Formats: sequence, C-alpha cells, structure tokens
Amino acid sequence: MDRLSNLTPAKGSTKNKKRVGRGEGSGHGGQSTRGMNGQLSRSGAKQRAWFEGGQMPLQRRVPKYGFTSPFKIHFQVINVDQLQALAEKLGSSVELFDAKVFYKNGLISSGVKPYKILGNGALKSKINVEAAAFSKSAKEKIEAAGGTTNVVTT
Repeated sequence: MDRLSNLTPAKGSTKNKKRVGRGEGSGHGGQSTRGMNGQLSRSGAKQRAWFEGGQMPLQRRVPKYGFTSPFKIHFQVINVDQLQALAEKLGSSVELFDAKVFYKNGLISSGVKPYKILGNGALKSKINVEAAAFSKSAKEKIEAAGGTTNVVTT
C-alpha cells in the first residue's frame, strides 16, 4: 500500500546536484569546473552582461549616424474621406468639426499631439473644420465643397 513515506519522484525526473571542489574522485575537483587561471576562475568574479572580453564593444564599433530634430512636429493625421464619413454619420448636428468632435469619434487620440487634415479622398458635405494644419489639397477640397478651414495653434 502506498503511503506518503514511500513516495518517490518519477524515474529520470530529478538530477543529482553537481558537487564541485570535493576531490579528484568526484570528477569536479581541481579547478571545480572553472577552467584554468583568470578572472572568472576566482571567487566573487563578475562581468557585465555586454562585456566582450576587452574587445572593442559593439556599441563603439558601430558608427553613429543621423539626427533627430527636437523641433519636428509629429501630427496625427485625418484624411478628407474620414471627414466625409464623419459628416454622414453625424449629419447636421455638428456645426464645427474640431478636436472635441474628432476625439469623441475616435479619429484622434488625446490632445497631446496636434492633428493635420490631409487631402486623401473626396468630400461632398459642406463642413467647417478646425485643425492645427491643412494640406493644400485638403484645404482646396473643403473650400470647394463650400466649407471653411480654420488653423488653430496648439
């Protein structure tokens, strides 16, 4: 009958701990699996994870290139066809399409980044749009449909 005192792990599921430095008869005597002399054979030896043994490290071998301007403005983008879809969805209930309307309808995320209207698509509805910037084609399409564009600084 099986009892708790008779339970053992399944065969092959456990390994014996490697006992190093316990004499030559153990097979791990002598240098205790650390190799011969050198920094890593000593106790307390540590090296940074990216240390390459004194070789010129990768981040210094690879040249620096490019430049990121701190003054570049990253716009959120809304196309004219998205404006048309929004105008059809909302109908004449909205007089001015501004950041609040766009945010409420999921066209832009929070008001941290400014948004720009681009001219991809067609516009049939007469709408008044307020944005940080307009492309030339978007401005032409909005005004051709009878709407107005208003540039707002953020």
